[in-house]
Amino acid sequence: MIQSHPSPGVHGCGRGGGPLSARQAVILAGGAGTRLLPLTRERPKAMVEVNGVPILRHQLDWLAACGVERVVVSAGHLAEVIVAYLDSRPPPPRTAAVVEERPLGRGGGLRRAARALPYPGEPWFAVYGDIWTRFCLGGMRAHHVRAGAAATVALAGPGLPGRAVAHDELGRVTDLAPATPVPGRVNAGVYLFAWRVTALLPEEGDHADTTLPRLVGARQLTGYPIDAPWRAVNTPADVMSLERDLAIRRTARRTSRQATHTTRTE
Repeated sequence: MIQSHPSPGVHGCGRGGGPLSARQAVILAGGAGTRLLPLTRERPKAMVEVNGVPILRHQLDWLAACGVERVVVSAGHLAEVIVAYLDSRPPPPRTAAVVEERPLGRGGGLRRAARALPYPGEPWFAVYGDIWTRFCLGGMRAHHVRAGAAATVALAGPGLPGRAVAHDELGRVTDLAPATPVPGRVNAGVYLFAWRVTALLPEEGDHADTTLPRLVGARQLTGYPIDAPWRAVNTPADVMSLERDLAIRRTARRTSRQATHTTRTE
């Protein structure tokens, strides 16, 4: 029975280097986001705003808080919007865009972007550009090291919509698309790959059809269950729902701070 990992907050998570750090990441942001229309009429999916801030900025701020230094964004549809945004944004983290001249699929996009990462040989995070989450990536890296696997996938839930993931009692993923729905957790769209996985990614196509099944078959993909805020942003209704959740969380934090201040002054 694998244990879930509550989010302790991300401020300072993973900073300071050392054997448990992972300094680089790829954000997969090439999708057209047709289900998000009309919000994606003039912007790519990753640039849709949540509380007035692009999803991409939410992700970059999270990665920076977890100690990630360099991020390569894989861009495709309306890539010029992402390129202009990254050019205008100060670090941390330091960013670059890799633009697909033609659609390469998710796996092809990851492989091409990974080749532009600044630290060859080191592990790297891969994040889907349509998710919002907050958990400590340092904890995921530590779990990855303990498991000794080639790749780790974050598992959100339980009870959240998404692609179900089956795993054994040791946490090794046994099926990424079980024919019979399994209760529990879903693929959170956040991976940590050993560098050698880069060569296993397809030049074109979806890594979910090629690389991931190969890793599962070799028992080289482990799951990292998280008990932390997580949302997939696929429709305008998802945006509104996430904004409501964030407003509730802000109110709860303010109430908690006020209660703490009152207790200290009594």
